[in-house]
Amino acid sequence: MGKEKQIKILKFSEPNYLKYLEASIRNGYPVLIENVGIELEPAIEPLLQKQIVKRGSSYTIKIGDSVIDYSMDFKFYMTTKHRNPHYLPEVSTKVTLLNFMITYEGLSDQLLGIVVAKENQELEMAKEQLVIDNAKYKNKLHEIENQILEVLDKSSEILNDASAIEILSSASVLSVDIGKKQEAAKITEAEIDEARISYKPIAARTAGLFFCIQDLANIDPMYQYSLPFFINLFTQAIADAPQAEEPDERLNNLNTEFLSSLYRNICRSLFEKDKAIFSFLLSIKLLELDNQIDMREFRFLLTGGVSLGE
Repeated sequence: MGKEKQIKILKFSEPNYLKYLEASIRNGYPVLIENVGIELEPAIEPLLQKQIVKRGSSYTIKIGDSVIDYSMDFKFYMTTKHRNPHYLPEVSTKVTLLNFMITYEGLSDQLLGIVVAKENQELEMAKEQLVIDNAKYKNKLHEIENQILEVLDKSSEILNDASAIEILSSASVLSVDIGKKQEAAKITEAEIDEARISYKPIAARTAGLFFCIQDLANIDPMYQYSLPFFINLFTQAIADAPQAEEPDERLNNLNTEFLSSLYRNICRSLFEKDKAIFSFLLSIKLLELDNQIDMREFRFLLTGGVSLGE
């Protein structure tokens, strides 16, 4: 086996990064440049534009003042610490942008699974088992299709081939059986989703609060809060919230407990001057989630009526 190619990690701030980049291009080693800003170094422009020239059986590229051999095994990656960076179109068209920030919908689904698992474990287990069963059914159907195609391909006269007829017959019976199981699974899934729907409001509200605290980084880059930290707070709030016989009362207790816990824990990490801003952001986010805020009035409050060019 050949020697595994290790990725070379560089920064634009390093004085000799171009030297290492050129060596990696020649040898076909992957390169990752970390902590890039909104503006990229002009020296890597030929690389982004893929200005690769074929000369005979080899390839070359010009980096800076040097024309070097280009290995087709070379891979180039860049990472940034900026949250949701907005690059100019001329940059975006040259690269593939991957945003690893969790989406609101994805976080809502994750939190829904957590609260249902804590409040109604049997329901969540049934949901997970249903997902597993559906995957098995799809794989089995795919195997049956491949089996049928293989029989049809190998048998020249299928009507005179007893073994082929037997295989097709058993495949047909199995396919019908799986189809019935899938129909039953759809009914069960609908029932489970209907039972889970009562927990959706708290999942949606909690997800919105996560993006609210993420906005604090705009005040000070020091205010960074991880998703595991947030989920741990949510899980602990579920355990600490007072029990109630009525579902609506229980959900209200969950919301109150988590909001109080979130506010206490976040305020511990804030400068005193920023606590009032956090309270304001939290209040606005709660009003927005409850559809109790007029965004036109809110924009007027922020801008004083000055046009922002909309």
